[in-house]
Amino acid sequence: MEIREISDKNLWENFLTVGEEKTFLQSWNWGEFQKLSGNKIWRLGVYQENELIAIALTIKITAKRGTFLFVPHGPVIKSNINPPAGGQKSKIITTSIEYLKDISIREKAWFIRIAPVWQRSEENVMIFKNLGFRDAPLHLHPELSWELDIRPSEEELLTKMRKTTRYLIKQTEKNSEVEILQSNDLEGLEDFNKLYQETVTRHHFTPFSFDYLKNELLAFKDDNQISIFLGKYKGETIAAAMIIFWAGIGFYHQGASSLKYTRIPVSYLLQWEAIKEAKKRGCRFYNFWGISDINNKKHPWYGLSLFKIGFGGYPREYVKTQDLLLLKKYWLTYVFERARRWKRGL
Repeated sequence: MEIREISDKNLWENFLTVGEEKTFLQSWNWGEFQKLSGNKIWRLGVYQENELIAIALTIKITAKRGTFLFVPHGPVIKSNINPPAGGQKSKIITTSIEYLKDISIREKAWFIRIAPVWQRSEENVMIFKNLGFRDAPLHLHPELSWELDIRPSEEELLTKMRKTTRYLIKQTEKNSEVEILQSNDLEGLEDFNKLYQETVTRHHFTPFSFDYLKNELLAFKDDNQISIFLGKYKGETIAAAMIIFWAGIGFYHQGASSLKYTRIPVSYLLQWEAIKEAKKRGCRFYNFWGISDINNKKHPWYGLSLFKIGFGGYPREYVKTQDLLLLKKYWLTYVFERARRWKRGL
């Protein structure tokens, strides 16, 4: 196996159509978003006998807590490679790590972090353990997500929802003072951000900046892969979501809501409209992004997780985010992130 850097967008995106487990965090446009945000990236391809069998978007993260190389929800491996992927994953990771170690020396990175979007199985966990990785103290992207197969008809999807969810959608549809709009311009983003900041104040989490949200919008906008859904009641926005449509999947990536009209469940209708839009665009799945362990009622995401699960679907549990220590400075990051995790109640 060998590693080559890829500069051809069509090659990259076409590969992802046959990739196994994937999210938009390995898309070409997520790389463009990272560049807009000032981060250095590498688009790496793993080749076997001149055949591209895996890709890994890699990002240099420079933060107060340390400098590291990050592979979000990757590497993505080609389906039906020979021999089967189960026997190739370890070789792909080993080959990638040797290449990333060279980059780490040049970039003065303290460690390498990989957040695989591989099913959490004993075999997949052992691949990383045998190569000297350890569980990261804090994950940056979901390790447990909720996904819905949206290929059935709208009627079938409604039938499979929780009874309360279905009822609230139907009731909100009848309310003439509720409307769901779509936008992909800065005016819509400003509307979203206003509500987003209100949500931050209420739930006490570290927000993304307006520039972060703007860069995400700009990175996906030209390919018509992003839409801001605004749920309005009497002309006032009280629910909003940023949805990414990519590779046959709709992703509920960002969300916000108001407590001003708690008896008007606009968020339910907004999600249903986003699901229907995903179907119109030919998506096969709708990913609600991260959820918490539903058995942990004290988790800060518990209520939001119940909301997502109510639409029907199934969980997808990934291998925990993995760190490969390169320098002893890593332990400064470890202590910092452990403290942050404790403070967030995660």
